[in-house]
Amino acid sequence: MRFKGLDLNLLVLLDALLEERSVTAAARRLNLSQPATSSALARLRDYFGDELLQQSGRNMLPTAHALSLQPLIREVLGDVERLVAASSGFDPATSDRTFRLVGSDYIFMTLVATLIASLQIEAPGLRFEISPPDPGIIQRLERGDIDLLLTPRHFVSPNHPAVAIFDEPHVVIGWNENPIFAGELTLEQFLDAPQVAVLFGPTRTLSFAEEQMRALGLQRRIDVIAPTFAAVPWVLPHSSRVAVLQRRLAEVFARTLPLALAPLPFAMPMMEEMAQYHTTRDRDAGLQWLLGRLQDRARLSG
Repeated sequence: MRFKGLDLNLLVLLDALLEERSVTAAARRLNLSQPATSSALARLRDYFGDELLQQSGRNMLPTAHALSLQPLIREVLGDVERLVAASSGFDPATSDRTFRLVGSDYIFMTLVATLIASLQIEAPGLRFEISPPDPGIIQRLERGDIDLLLTPRHFVSPNHPAVAIFDEPHVVIGWNENPIFAGELTLEQFLDAPQVAVLFGPTRTLSFAEEQMRALGLQRRIDVIAPTFAAVPWVLPHSSRVAVLQRRLAEVFARTLPLALAPLPFAMPMMEEMAQYHTTRDRDAGLQWLLGRLQDRARLSG
């Protein structure tokens, strides 16, 4: 579609180019070939009478004019998204929509997996893409690349809506023959025990529990660093190691592994799990339906 001589599809491409600052990355993001993307950039340059992006070593840097256009483009695309969401109905029984969710293995195992299974009859055509959090997750949310970000409250962006899904306490988990579970677990016993911690990715991002315990100044003896929450329970049996894990996930593994659970021997706030979406999706009927189903499923699993 053209408006005053501009192919409006090119605005989506210009937004991607300004965000990625790379023809190759923008082409990959939009599932276009590199020659097609380069050709579209040439048309944009001709229309705006400006280079828009200039090569600088291996990177492309936006011109001053391009930077002035960027917020206007985001505003236009946001208005289009709101228009589409407001005018689109959603029937779960017939929809073949793909929902893109981002969340840890913890939230997948304790909520998302059972939600997907429960929707098989009500919404048999729906598809789901679930990916783990990464350092660029807020940027992906800003670009509208994901539908829902499932994360603790203190990780959400202040720029977009977020709704509470459930509150989650943490517990201490370890081998059920570990002597420290024979009685009430004390803080001294906890600090003396070798521990398993969870840190994410190459940047070693802290989990909610790790942040809280470090803030409390707990001097712990960590001898295993696990890459995911689901990896933790497997290194606990037949050892003196313990870990702090979300109660729901600990209970899942305690049903199949020889594990015991104990209350934390110190005060730690409940973790509030949230679902965040882009502000342009507030009238997206399908997304709001999915949010409602998430909250329903969370109440059943609590």
